[in-house]
Amino acid sequence: MVEPRAPVSTVTFIDNYCTVYRDLFVDVRSFEAFKYLHLGMISDLPRKSLPAIACAVGLSSDQVLHHCLTESPWSVAALQKRRLELILQQLNDRTITLVIDETGDRKKGNTTDYVARQYIGNIGKIENGIVSVNAYGIVGQLTFPLLFKVFKPKHRLKPGEVYQTKLQLAQSIIQELVTFGFTIELVLADSFYGESSAFVSSLDALHLPWIMAIRSNHGVWMPNDVEVTTSKWQRFERVFSNGTTEERYIQEVIFGRRFKHRYWTLTNNPAELPDNSTWFVMSHLDEQRDHFDQIGNLYGLRTWVEYGFKQCKDKLGWADYRVTHYAQIERWWEIVSSAYLMVSLQFDGLNSCPNDGEEPLLEKFCSHSCWQSSSSWTSRFHNLQLIIQPYIYFCILKPWLSVCAVPALEQGFSCLIRLLNQFSGWQHRIAANESSPFSSA
Repeated sequence: MVEPRAPVSTVTFIDNYCTVYRDLFVDVRSFEAFKYLHLGMISDLPRKSLPAIACAVGLSSDQVLHHCLTESPWSVAALQKRRLELILQQLNDRTITLVIDETGDRKKGNTTDYVARQYIGNIGKIENGIVSVNAYGIVGQLTFPLLFKVFKPKHRLKPGEVYQTKLQLAQSIIQELVTFGFTIELVLADSFYGESSAFVSSLDALHLPWIMAIRSNHGVWMPNDVEVTTSKWQRFERVFSNGTTEERYIQEVIFGRRFKHRYWTLTNNPAELPDNSTWFVMSHLDEQRDHFDQIGNLYGLRTWVEYGFKQCKDKLGWADYRVTHYAQIERWWEIVSSAYLMVSLQFDGLNSCPNDGEEPLLEKFCSHSCWQSSSSWTSRFHNLQLIIQPYIYFCILKPWLSVCAVPALEQGFSCLIRLLNQFSGWQHRIAANESSPFSSA
């Protein structure tokens, strides 16, 4: 019997995180590609194409990466399930705020599955593209991706597929998360969802508190003899994720009398109600939390959708795939979600217990002139990019070193990489009998 070889090491904190998924890959090369994709996605490449990632991680070609996305027999469902299990374990019974949103990306032609002319929210108009409904979790100041489902336009359905609206996809996502074991303390969504009585009713049926945006012309059935009234403007401090505050105002809108659903106007200028900084929202919270400052700050968390998903799109390469079949796009999106979670778990946040012996090392890292001390996701991401820089740069320079030998340069890079690899990052404690066999390479 041929003993399977161990997977090639990359950067220690990436290897430690990816170990969680090791048993889901039947061959060592696919698992190595999985690790290389994580490394490439958090690198500072402007575009996360497979050829660019291959060059950055030291591969002679991108074939092994392409094979991982197209041919390798690993399961997206199994990887997603493992990722959600990991999040639940790290939450340790903490509740989450759930944010539902959709995102779209322009795509030329019609060869890519489920691409059609449809409304693309991030550009605000109808364009040719692909759209997905996404769910994010928020704990404290930390966001992390949960589930995504692609929207399939009716005329692009494949044989045997059943059409589902974006609202139905969102309901399905929430039900799956509840069934999976997530405890949701609040659901946030924009007016597309807030204006759907069926979607709102589905949240009420699950006994989930929510705050939804609504249109400015939102209507409520009232008897003819009652009027719409408003409360006085109340000033409150909008607290942002970085700890800064800003003066905001809130006013309750009362349609004749107060119902279980309450309505609010939020703005930073009550005299003019500017379009770009005024929100109309509807809430269904318990009486203790249904207070003006709570409403203002809780709904403000919805901006974390744009903040959070912007990282996937701009930093991790959500839209940089160059495949056309959705089964392959889905693999790419799941690996992006995994890379996002990997960043979230480093340093603090969900990972509240640092590894033994790492504090002096992190203190040394902090002396780097470009190190960022903030605990935000972007700062965490930036600092991880600094840690992998020597590995990436050495991989890029290595072909030249094989042409023009500079032993001192190679030794210097190797020494620096070894020092930085002392940072083990987040580690999943795996029992000895949980290790998984690999087939021969």
